[in-house]
Amino acid sequence: MINLIPKEEKRKIIVDFYHKFIILLFVIGSFSFFIFFVATLPSYFLSSVKNNIVNLKLGTQKNEPMPLIDQQTLLVIKNLNSKLDLVENAEKNKFIISKKVINAVILKKVPNIKITDISYESDSLKGKKVNIQGIAPSREVLLSFRQALEDGTAFKQVDLPISNFVKGSNIQFYLSLVLE
Repeated sequence: MINLIPKEEKRKIIVDFYHKFIILLFVIGSFSFFIFFVATLPSYFLSSVKNNIVNLKLGTQKNEPMPLIDQQTLLVIKNLNSKLDLVENAEKNKFIISKKVINAVILKKVPNIKITDISYESDSLKGKKVNIQGIAPSREVLLSFRQALEDGTAFKQVDLPISNFVKGSNIQFYLSLVLE
């Protein structure tokens, strides 16, 4: 089929098409914006009302005087303070075998000696004691270990019972050390 429309008419039709297309986009955009506005308007009003209610409650609570503390609350506070003092004082009076004590024993240990147990006790009369159990290959090695501990400054007294020397080799020993 032959196109009988003149060129100017074709241009006018194309321009009219673009104008109609732009108007259609504008109408669709306006309608979408209107729907968005209508959809968000209730949530905006609800949040605004909630904000006003919260601010009003906050204002009234700020203006209210603080309630007086009753006897039951004072008793609970006193009880809680006594429990906290008990916990704090228990931590102060606790004897913890420290890294310092263990290092003092390990540094003086002869390579042949095997330490199997380190325990401690706190006695009000005798002071703080550390007890060491282990195995020594001979009497001489055990004596040198005891001498090394006595020469150190970490312990006030080193007790090695004579019963540890009954066996000649592979001696299971027990040492009692009193801390400075």
